[in-house]
Amino acid sequence: MQSTASTPELYLAELPEERQHIMTALRDVIRENLPAGFEEVMSYGMLGYAVPHTLYPAGYHCDPKQPLPFMSIASQKRHIAVYHMGMYADEKLLDWFKEEYSKHSNTKLDMGKSCIRFKKPEQVPLALIGELASKMTPQEWVQVYESQIKR
Repeated sequence: MQSTASTPELYLAELPEERQHIMTALRDVIRENLPAGFEEVMSYGMLGYAVPHTLYPAGYHCDPKQPLPFMSIASQKRHIAVYHMGMYADEKLLDWFKEEYSKHSNTKLDMGKSCIRFKKPEQVPLALIGELASKMTPQEWVQVYESQIKR
């Protein structure tokens, strides 16, 4: 489910009522914990957080007109998704998250490459997502990203 909303506020307003609270809470916890320098954007039909062109002029290699994506959240048809590109590129961060997850949730971790899926809003471990958001600065993300792209 890709949204055509042009702002985060419009994105949240168009969500089904039963998803608005958790998606707003996710947005809030990410914004409270994300290191300075990331910007909130609408990207690929999701609410995202990216390294702006002012900090990384090259932009995203798949589409240099786009800022470098870092984190996104989305209300999908059957789940709530949190995407974190840093975990996809940094194995230590991924290992940390997997270990911490069981301390914050009694559900089995449902995860793809950079996507964490939650079938029910009450299953989203907000404190853990906030801590995850705080783990990498824009500059650190650019270094990790470039080390992976230039392989």
